[in-house]
Amino acid sequence: MAATKHKLLQDLQPNTLVTDYESWIRLYDTLTPFDRQSIAEAIGRMARRPLISVAMPVYNTPEPYLRRALDTVLAQLYPHWELCIADDASTAPHVAAVLAEYAARDPRIKTVRREANGHISAASNSALELASGEFVALMDHDDELPPHALYMVAEEIDRHPDADVIYSDEDKIDENGRRYDPYFKTDWNPDLFHGQNMVSHLGVFRRSLLVEIGGFRVGYEGSQDYDLVLRAEEKTTAPRIRHIPMILYHWRVFSSSSSFSTVALPTATDAARRALQDHFQRTGQPVRVEPAPGAEWYTRTVYPVPEPAPLVSLLVPTRDKVDLLRQCVEGLLTETDYPNLEVIVLDNNSEEKETLDYFASLQGRERVRVLRYDGPFNFSAINNFGVRAAQGELIGLINNDIKVIHPDWLTEMVAHALRPEVGAVGAKLYYGDDTIQHAGVITGINGVANHIHKHFAREHPGHFARLMLAQNMSCVTAACMVMRKAVFDEVGGLNEEHLAVAFNDVDLCLKIRDAGYFLVWTPHAELYHLESASRGSDMAPDKIARFRREIAYMQKRWGRSLIEDPFYNPNLTLDASDFGLSFPPRTVRPWLRKEQPAARKELQKESI
Repeated sequence: MAATKHKLLQDLQPNTLVTDYESWIRLYDTLTPFDRQSIAEAIGRMARRPLISVAMPVYNTPEPYLRRALDTVLAQLYPHWELCIADDASTAPHVAAVLAEYAARDPRIKTVRREANGHISAASNSALELASGEFVALMDHDDELPPHALYMVAEEIDRHPDADVIYSDEDKIDENGRRYDPYFKTDWNPDLFHGQNMVSHLGVFRRSLLVEIGGFRVGYEGSQDYDLVLRAEEKTTAPRIRHIPMILYHWRVFSSSSSFSTVALPTATDAARRALQDHFQRTGQPVRVEPAPGAEWYTRTVYPVPEPAPLVSLLVPTRDKVDLLRQCVEGLLTETDYPNLEVIVLDNNSEEKETLDYFASLQGRERVRVLRYDGPFNFSAINNFGVRAAQGELIGLINNDIKVIHPDWLTEMVAHALRPEVGAVGAKLYYGDDTIQHAGVITGINGVANHIHKHFAREHPGHFARLMLAQNMSCVTAACMVMRKAVFDEVGGLNEEHLAVAFNDVDLCLKIRDAGYFLVWTPHAELYHLESASRGSDMAPDKIARFRREIAYMQKRWGRSLIEDPFYNPNLTLDASDFGLSFPPRTVRPWLRKEQPAARKELQKESI
């Protein structure tokens, strides 16, 4: 976590979820002379050109990598920067000589040597004391910036002058200069951030904000930048935290390192959890912080459920398939430890004797009701009908092919659903073969929306541990969704007119997001989902026409926003749900947004 480079071995290896990254870099992440010329012209058109201070603490950096780091700052296409270097009392004699050489070469380079080694937090503060820029970018002493990094930051500030925190995508770079393991991040995602430092590199902050919060805190080394963002987050608002979906930082990873920012992983994770617990304490949230199951180097935040626990009405639409239904209902009633729930079975024209006999057996049983809904199958209408009959403060939409795994699943979902900023909560669902059925929904995949990480092994960590961490998503499936009834009513419930079968949960979630709420997917509520077992495939011949109409409605209703999911990344594919690379990416190079002067053909073709 944070700035530590001592990570688990699997984190240091090329990401198996993205293929052919070298080709992607060559095609889409290599500046041509035409790009460079266009960037220079775009800088000239900027309404403002803020000074960006690059803060770099240095300690005994191997000379080749120190020079490389400094050279990548000097090579920035955006000229309005200053490099503020604090030498943390390096004992290697080449460090002072190299810094003096570079300071003499460019007046934008400022240096200070600390009298005593104070480690990374103190050294970073010494670098901050040199800064005079409106914004401060944090850079480690052996990492690299691509030449357009500070231009992209300045361009983001130009378009969003109220920005307080800016962060970019990042990748790793080895001793030989090979780039690998790109992390294509989501836009601001507070729940994911509370599990891991997804801001990290390149991190840029309004300098006045850093002054207000007092810079880095000594005692949080290894996760000092995580602690910094947590405190900055408290002093700003979500719209002022900006994400640039481009690789603007290359994080140097060594097979072994003497870097002062290298600490034992347990020390870094301990510092991160202390920083996070401090954050919740400062903001008055009674949240418990603990290791994330299956990803102990990351963090789980456990929210409380009040006593007495509010009533939850679990709505289960069904048509026959009594074996599935019985398994589902008994799991809700007898294998779920949440103390205050009612189950409402919504019968949509069941006919089989065994099913009707089971309904009869439920009569008079505590905490369960069976309501009849006549008419053709309309998932939206059936659930809207059930919500009107529900007595609970919260409702749960539950498919009849859900099977309980752990008794605490509902407690976890209710804890999130009661948070005032959260509109709905989804669960981690598995197929019967223990592969992922649902880990959140991304819009735009396969035309409208699809589940991510589908068919991954149950124990797989996912893209940068996203299968192991609670996070904000645009959508979660209504196969197992919990929310406050007031939110459901506020957004008008499910669309029974246009979305009888497919995408009604996607539409509901997008309405919830439009109303200003976050949606949460949590991996700590685990259940089985035997998808569509009770009604068959959407692609049966008699259903294709209806399915196409629902696709057309979603595309008309939500338009381009479907392919601009803020909790995905435009560098990732919409053709699959495995976080593969997009060829080409859906990013727009800002230096090409406006009409550019004609350029020679050879400039457009020639690569740097």
